[in-house]
Parts: sequence; C-alpha cells; structure tokens
Amino acid sequence: MTEALKPYLKERVKIVDKALNGFLPKASVRPATVHEAMRYSLFAGGKRLRPILSLAAAEACDGSYENALAPAAAVECLHTYTLIHDDLPCMDDDDLRRGMPTCHVKFGEGVAVLAGDGLLTISFEILAKTPPTKRYDVGAYVTELAVASGSRNLIGGQILDLEGEGSDVLLTPAQLKFIHQSKTAALLTASIRLGAMSANATPKKLEALTTYGQSLGLAFQVIDDILDVTQTSEKLGKSAGKDEASNKSTYPALFGLEKSRKEAARLTKQAHEALKPFGKKGRRLSEIADYLLDRDY
Repeated sequence: MTEALKPYLKERVKIVDKALNGFLPKASVRPATVHEAMRYSLFAGGKRLRPILSLAAAEACDGSYENALAPAAAVECLHTYTLIHDDLPCMDDDDLRRGMPTCHVKFGEGVAVLAGDGLLTISFEILAKTPPTKRYDVGAYVTELAVASGSRNLIGGQILDLEGEGSDVLLTPAQLKFIHQSKTAALLTASIRLGAMSANATPKKLEALTTYGQSLGLAFQVIDDILDVTQTSEKLGKSAGKDEASNKSTYPALFGLEKSRKEAARLTKQAHEALKPFGKKGRRLSEIADYLLDRDY
C-alpha cells in the first residue's frame, strides 16, 4: 500500500461508518434485538472496500463523495447481510467473522437470519435516498443493486458454490470463474457503478469502470482463495483452511499457488488498463487495485 493511500482509506472508513450509523436504526429502537444484531455485524470491522470503491468511482467521474454516500452505505449493508447468511450452519457453518463471533453464535440462528434480512431490506431503503442525476434516476440505482444481488448473480453464485462443496470432482476453471463473477465480482462492480452513476457518469466511463470492477472482483477472489491456504485464522479474522477442509473448488486447488498468484496479477493489470481513460482522476482506484493484490488478510 502506498503511503498516500493509507490516510485516504482511513478517512473514508470514518466517513462511511458515520453515514452507516446515521442510516441505521439505533440499537435501542424496537424491536431492539434485531437492530442490535444488525449493528453488531455491520460495525464488527472490515475494510469497507465496497463503499470506498463507490466513493472513489464517484470522484473519478468528477462527482462528489457526498452524493455517493447512500449507495456506498447500501452496498455495505447488503454485503454484511451476505456474510451473516454465509456463516449460518446451513451454509458455511462458521463461528468467526472479522475476528469476532459470527452473528448466529452471538444471537442465535433465528435472529441472525432476520438481522441479515433486515440489512438486505434497508440497503434498498438507503439506496433510494441517492440524489438522481440527468442520466440516472432512483429506479436505475435500485435495478443495478437488485440485479447484482439477485438469483442471476450473487444468490445464483452462492447456489453453485454450495452445490460444488464436498464433491470429489473439482469444478472446471470456467465453472469456478462463473461462480466468482456472480458472487464477488458482481457486487464489487455494482458498488463501483453505483458510485459512478451518482456522479452522472457517461456511458463510456461506466463501461470502463465495469471492466475495472469485473477484473478487480476476480483478482480479489483469487487472492482470497490464496489467503485461505496461506494465512491463519487470527490474521484473516475468519476461519482459515475451510476451503480445503470442505473439499471446495478454489483457484489454488485447481491451479496451485504460483499460477493463482500470476492470475491475480494478470487480472489486476487488466483493471489498471481499464482506468486509462480517467488519467490522474483514476489514481485512487488504481492504488486500491494494487493494495488488494498485495494484501495479506
């Protein structure tokens, strides 16, 4: 990570957290249990990658980060809902997330399911507060996030992921890529596109950022797969080694660590190429791509 990026990320995390705190009901609002659980998972930590990408994309398109705060907060709420549900016993059955007990461990399965549902639902309530632009209205924002998180993308990818677990036969590279495009890359790309849309991005700029997001999303997942093999649970803040234990198809399982690292580097270079039309205005997005490639958690 460049020295210039560190303070930028730190500042943006504070901005996003302040916005999230304002958008969400207080923990004391009735029924307090579900609001406490929603806040517990949402404020458990994390890099705030998706909302920061929303803000950076808006700025790359000559917009203000203030107008991108609603979509930034919305995608983080939706992302956290996916983590709560992924950790459930019926899914990945994990008891650690962001270095803390998972939502169902802390509050019970029923509350965790409803907390995830609450975050999913409120994400669209928050998104609807995004100021419309000449090119994009509230309907365009809602459609963007709904498609990215629906059965054809995020949920569909999770279904295929579940079906591939525990099998003695690994998925093909094409099948694995499709899962990661549907899950990780789809939501990352939507985060970037929503930020750009809040800045009234031209179709050409939106297309370039879509390519950036798809490449970045795949690179992010490849690195995630590598870290699951090479890092400890303490470092990751979640259970390490679960992919191998569940006989899950991953990039290291299919290609080995060295080829996986090369693929992540190739995808990151592809992301950089997509930012060329933005010149210096795409600097933060470019720095974030390098930061994600080099991360160790």
